[in-house]
Amino acid sequence: MNETPRAKKRFGQHFLTDPAVIGAIARRFGAPPGARVLEIGPGTGAITGALLDTGVNLVAVEIDRDMHARLQERFGDRPGFSLVRGDVLDLDVGAVAAGERLYVTGNLPYNITSPIVFHLLDAIGDIENMYFMMQKEVAERFAAAPGGRDYGRPSVMVQRLCDVEMDIIIPPTAFEPPPRVMSAMLRLRPRAMPLGGAVDTKLFDRVVAAAFAQRRKTLRNALKQLATPERLEQAGIDPSARAETVPVDGYARLARELSAS
Repeated sequence: MNETPRAKKRFGQHFLTDPAVIGAIARRFGAPPGARVLEIGPGTGAITGALLDTGVNLVAVEIDRDMHARLQERFGDRPGFSLVRGDVLDLDVGAVAAGERLYVTGNLPYNITSPIVFHLLDAIGDIENMYFMMQKEVAERFAAAPGGRDYGRPSVMVQRLCDVEMDIIIPPTAFEPPPRVMSAMLRLRPRAMPLGGAVDTKLFDRVVAAAFAQRRKTLRNALKQLATPERLEQAGIDPSARAETVPVDGYARLARELSAS
């Protein structure tokens, strides 16, 4: 089973084949020997093997039945390796962590990158570090600073809980089949405390979702069902501003102001 298998479009598969890129990811991942690692969508196991060589204890979750069989054949007898067949969106991350802090990595399917990241954010207390391959354009949105068109709901939700760092840029030629886009590695380091302090999480989510749902509108109009102009001003936000100009801690202040009212 050394040949690259046929990729399945329904799973968004693009198999990493470049040895230099594989080696760089394994080196930069940062999980120490003995650490508990969750790998999402290992595919052919290119990164899996490199990580196992570093002495980690690795749990791989793979949705593709054929890939699952290949991985079991290739790594089933390796110390520290276990394999789960299923959808990561259904995965109980806390159960995988089993009382330890997880290091998480994976080549995330481009079509469900954000749902996977948000699913992991729900289990942030079990996670030490995340290091993902994703479409470069999506990574730029997660890492974007306020004021630009890339800054949006994903930026706010991720940056509130994690320090975000763009890392290696990966060309299409590193994959088989080559995707039509550039890829990037994105590192997410969970913060000791959420940016902007503690808030009512559901209310924070509602505020951010409403603000960016109609991002061309001023916040006075976009948030009129949630906040009066006076409440916006009390939170230090200009009612005539637009969603992309408000930093993460501004949304946190607004959520606290609304909770207090």
